[in-house]
Amino acid sequence: MSHADNPEILTFGEAMTLFVAETPGELADVEHFARGIAGADTNVAIGLARLGFHVGWLSRVGDDSFGHYIRRTLEHEGLDCRHLRRDPEHSTGLVFKARSEDGSDPHVEYVRRGSAASHLSPADADAVDFAAVRHLHATGIPPALSSSARALAEHMFEQARKAGASISFDPNLRPSLWSSEEQMRDTLNALAASADWVLPGLAEGRRLTGLESAHDIAGFYLERGAKAVIIKLGPEGSYYRSHAESFTVEGFKVARVIDTVGAGDGFAVGVVSALLDGLSPRAALRRGNLIGAEAVQVLGDMEGLPHRERLQALESELPDLN
Repeated sequence: MSHADNPEILTFGEAMTLFVAETPGELADVEHFARGIAGADTNVAIGLARLGFHVGWLSRVGDDSFGHYIRRTLEHEGLDCRHLRRDPEHSTGLVFKARSEDGSDPHVEYVRRGSAASHLSPADADAVDFAAVRHLHATGIPPALSSSARALAEHMFEQARKAGASISFDPNLRPSLWSSEEQMRDTLNALAASADWVLPGLAEGRRLTGLESAHDIAGFYLERGAKAVIIKLGPEGSYYRSHAESFTVEGFKVARVIDTVGAGDGFAVGVVSALLDGLSPRAALRRGNLIGAEAVQVLGDMEGLPHRERLQALESELPDLN
């Protein structure tokens, strides 16, 4: 049987309808919002699709206007939504984001408790052809949504590993979604240990491992089974460590930060796409830093993610790594 028409990259999680304040100030005072979509997993999926990869999206949305809008938007971005289920009993999650004027992290409020995506379970992956999947990208958000969604995450990792697909994992901590710090730490560290590429932020790595330095945090995951650890250092760049080498790649200077939400997802798009393109780890981190810098210069969660032509133009202006 041919697998040619199946997605080569698979992502899963919760997509929410996003409402971004059109003016600065407290959300309680804002009267007008611009509509979009939000979700760390979909940000990465969209970013990879814009770079020409065939990306599949597995999730649930409500049988409501917001769910219809999300499906339409994701399909317009080129995502394969054959595994996106419409749930007639539960609603689509919503998120409201304030407008920040000084480049600081904007205030965000969620309306997602009991959402359709929180009812994801391993059964939602029954129709997935894992033999066709080249790569699985995951974050720590789906396992935080519910016990059934956590079971789905573990199932996705297990099936992808059995099929020989590579796995990237961004912890993307959402402490408020977890019942305890211990549960968050144990669950996410176990998933990270079964991934090929682990992509925490430095503060996330410290919280999950109890260790301080990027070198020691990376060693924690390498000792438990990860093949490489790539740590986001914010404006300073990123750090890479595998069993063979370690180094830091400097970040790109940004004249004005507009919106920090989605910067880490942009970084993941850069790193994962470069590694799948066969580039070196050093080139992968540079691309991650580059796309992360692009993301913070645009209002919105995924609006700054480049298409392949734009990325090629940006990279053509960079000095040779040799």
